[in-house]
Amino acid sequence: MKFKEIASRLTGFSVPVFGVSWNPLEPELAVARRVLAFLEDRRVLFNPYHLEVADQCVQSVVEIRRFLTEEIGGLSGGSKLAEHLRAVRAACRKFLDDMRGGSPRVLRPHWPGPFESEFFTALGELRASIGLRIAAVAVMHGLDIEAGLASTLPEPDKGDI
Repeated sequence: MKFKEIASRLTGFSVPVFGVSWNPLEPELAVARRVLAFLEDRRVLFNPYHLEVADQCVQSVVEIRRFLTEEIGGLSGGSKLAEHLRAVRAACRKFLDDMRGGSPRVLRPHWPGPFESEFFTALGELRASIGLRIAAVAVMHGLDIEAGLASTLPEPDKGDI
């Protein structure tokens, strides 16, 4: 998805977008590119729901958290990019907490029953939370996003079509 398409989907969300007074620093731009490239390969964020396996999703989210922690460590404390990456990491933590349910649980792929609805609800929340932040990062740095990951971005307003 192209930068202009992503920018058109953001309404009511305040992010700096290429102005006279703000240009992303090269190191931040490099981090943003690495993060987007990494997330574009995380199927947990966009795979069709019927293909998801709970254990594999949890492992992928753990890997996302680990990667983001390393990237955040290289950014300045007041960085807007770091703020968005921390929010993505927090969404990952919430997903993992939801999967735990307060007590250790063995996840089973395609387990019918109450857990299945909890899993898919938490997965949907994770994708929506991350989609907002990914859109902001892409707009802040003028970056395109591959189609799979772009499916997590907010839908355009009906008036924009």
